[in-house]
Amino acid sequence: MKLIIAVIKPSRLDAVLDAVTEAGASGLTVTEVRGYGRQRGKTEVYRGAEYEVKLLPKVKLEIAVPSDIVEPVIEAIQTAANTGKIGDGKVFVLDLEQALRIRTGETNAAAIAS
Repeated sequence: MKLIIAVIKPSRLDAVLDAVTEAGASGLTVTEVRGYGRQRGKTEVYRGAEYEVKLLPKVKLEIAVPSDIVEPVIEAIQTAANTGKIGDGKVFVLDLEQALRIRTGETNAAAIAS
């Protein structure tokens, strides 16, 4: 099992949700986050005053998947989140040692299946 963590632009969330569901992911967690990468923020003008936004709004997705569908899910995220502009995001893949569905007591692959 793997845990896929993706940090993407909020405007691409709906497209990414559709794509990962189609790729076989049965569930995910979405969190609104703020951060920066190479961009180091941006400068905006509000009511004539210029100010610097250092932490940009992003969306973090956490998706637990069986090892056999990791690549299709990653490709789905990349395709759906890509705008071709700086700040499109990152994808991280971690080993997932154990999973437990609290309600039923199912563990590992059974716990993350729909």
